[in-house]
Amino acid sequence: MNPDDLENATTAIITTIRTTLRTELTSVWLPLQLGDIALTALVAIAIAALVRRRFDLSAATMGWPAYLRLAIRALIDNFAVLIFILLIIVTRASLEASLSHARTYLLLVATNLATAWVVIAIVTSLIRNHFINRIVAVAAWTIAALSILGLLDATSAALDARGLMVGGIRVTPLLIIKTTALLLVAIWAASTTSNFLERRVQASSDLTPSVQVLLSKLIRIAMMAIAVVVVLSASGIDLSVLAVLTGAIGVGVGLGLQKMVSNFVSGIMLLADKSIKPGDVISIGDHFGWVTNMGTRYTSVDLKDGRELLVPNEDLVTQRVINWSYTSDRMQLQIKFSTSYDTPIGKTQAAAVEAALSVAQVLKEPAPSCHITAFGATALEYVLWAWISSASEGPTRVRSAMMIAMWDTFERQGVVIPKPGPSHIVLDKAP
Repeated sequence: MNPDDLENATTAIITTIRTTLRTELTSVWLPLQLGDIALTALVAIAIAALVRRRFDLSAATMGWPAYLRLAIRALIDNFAVLIFILLIIVTRASLEASLSHARTYLLLVATNLATAWVVIAIVTSLIRNHFINRIVAVAAWTIAALSILGLLDATSAALDARGLMVGGIRVTPLLIIKTTALLLVAIWAASTTSNFLERRVQASSDLTPSVQVLLSKLIRIAMMAIAVVVVLSASGIDLSVLAVLTGAIGVGVGLGLQKMVSNFVSGIMLLADKSIKPGDVISIGDHFGWVTNMGTRYTSVDLKDGRELLVPNEDLVTQRVINWSYTSDRMQLQIKFSTSYDTPIGKTQAAAVEAALSVAQVLKEPAPSCHITAFGATALEYVLWAWISSASEGPTRVRSAMMIAMWDTFERQGVVIPKPGPSHIVLDKAP
């Protein structure tokens, strides 16, 4: 476009506005139309207020689907505008039918603008993101208003008149505005679609939790990639520029994004090989907890004490991690204790096993077992082995219940613990 195109486009806009104003301002129909619009607006507001007092339309739609309820609510919020449109249409039709040369241009413009307002309000009500909702509403209303006033082509030409060449692409204000608006709408559409598909995937009982998370991540990435490609194509941008972008990303990875990429790839690997999945009970160093969420950069482990451990995915791949529920959710508890030499060994073993079986979480098969481990200086040392049904039930609570049962059983059967020391628990899997 030549440098003079901006001036020509601006002149066209000014000429259109002057012509319209000159035609309307020199006519007696201008004040009549303005007065009719103002009076109709007041009547519409009064009727809408009266209807709202008589009928509760929001309560009548409470059981409807969410998106349909949002659209109906948008109609209710713009009920006065709908009445205004209807009254203006009737007034304009009456004037044109009764008078041969009636001037109703402003009435037509008011009807079209009000109709565009209602349509945009209904469409944007389906967008729950407030920021994107406002952006889409403003952009759509601006385009509709310019189109109704006949200024859209001239405004587009003015915004496209000046540009800057960047990497073989002519960047103009029109291109920036159009690409930004399309990108926001495309990202919202991709996010909404991916959320819907993720809910369907997570509702499938045939898929394991790790496969569900993996598919959800892949769906979201694919939706976002498709959104970007569609926006670039719709904006007229050559897709070959993606090669430059890919090269820039490669340079970024080489300069300092290795960890980010490594964590992302590690997260995909963990989900693909199912070594760790949401709901697993794992030990990392001195920490023991439950996997609650697996993201693209880190995995969240709930320590059940108000803290969540955020572990980089790379560490879960490269370091030693104990997964207590990898093949089975069962967990073995070991409780070490001691008794006096005066207490028979068989009696002690039977009492310990009986105490363990009295706890609901302890499995009867494989059955608990008690073994003597050492002849101490002042007491016999034992270890009680027992399996609990689920690691997710919390080994600390089960351990506490077992020790209380042992205390009560020993006291009832005369098993003497001569020198109570700090008991401890060892968690281990079956060989």
